[in-house]
Amino acid sequence: MKYSKVFITAIGYELGPVVVTSSELEKRVLPMLEALHIPPGQLEALTGIRERRWWDEGFPLSEGAARAGRKALEQAGLRPSDIGALVYAGVCRENSEPATATAVAALLGTGPETAVYDLSNACLGVQNGMLDIANRIELGQIRAGLVVSCESAREINESMIAAMLKDRGFENFRLSIATLTGGSGAVGVVLTDGSFAGTHRRHRLLGGVYRAACEHHDLCVWHRDHMRTDATATLKNGVALGRQTWDALLKDLGMKAGDFDRTVCHQVGSAHRRGILQALGIPEEKDFPAFEYLGNMGTAALPTAAAIADEREFLRPGDKVAFLGIGSGLNTIMMGLEW
Repeated sequence: MKYSKVFITAIGYELGPVVVTSSELEKRVLPMLEALHIPPGQLEALTGIRERRWWDEGFPLSEGAARAGRKALEQAGLRPSDIGALVYAGVCRENSEPATATAVAALLGTGPETAVYDLSNACLGVQNGMLDIANRIELGQIRAGLVVSCESAREINESMIAAMLKDRGFENFRLSIATLTGGSGAVGVVLTDGSFAGTHRRHRLLGGVYRAACEHHDLCVWHRDHMRTDATATLKNGVALGRQTWDALLKDLGMKAGDFDRTVCHQVGSAHRRGILQALGIPEEKDFPAFEYLGNMGTAALPTAAAIADEREFLRPGDKVAFLGIGSGLNTIMMGLEW
């Protein structure tokens, strides 16, 4: 997919206020670690994650998404009524019905003409939503759209800690440890056709590609209050799929790997980042990581990392930037932008 008139005009984000360190989580599962003779510090050593955020207990997902969306709209200089479509794309949702997007739309005050709906695809949800909005803009159906998400790690972490204390076997540890990397945050991404007065025409979306290897759909599963992840198999097969997706993106855009000045990966942890960058032949200094202090915020992770990279001027005007997304399923989306 190529785009000629789509811009990522603004990215707003909101972080959970409660800082939770990896050492704190280890203390809570200490009986399991002692039973398996695992020394302290392994969670941070294995993942590269020093700390992550949680929301306050009972915090509404729609409120977090609305806060991030409101920030993005203010940055873009747009009113809620300017939005032609609002997509909520988080893994975490408030209800099975109605769409969490409807609660966000009510908080923001979007107009009756705005298309409002949820979209779900594991950690790729926001990128899926961005391409969905981009297609609408490219077709001339809307001038602007907003993708929002709010992820909460507190509840699944609490549940998994209880399960790890109940079953202290190594197999349970192996399948549960990735859950403790989760972080909490919200993001809002505004995409426009660049036609609004006063809005900048930076961050042009060049294109994006999907690839899937759904034979691996059972490697990472979140079912209600339980989650299991075969981290080794997910990494191995995810990197292989990422290599295919990267080749497809370069071919689609008529570019070479060296043409990209910067990259932002999905924020899983140090092993995933190292593996995917090595497979794609991208030097680590070209990539911006945020997982060390934010953990894996699911759908909010990559766009939030991009927003922080922009704030810190790691991403500069004119840079060719690649967003490298991967989600359970397995699915990948990679996007090329001119920042």
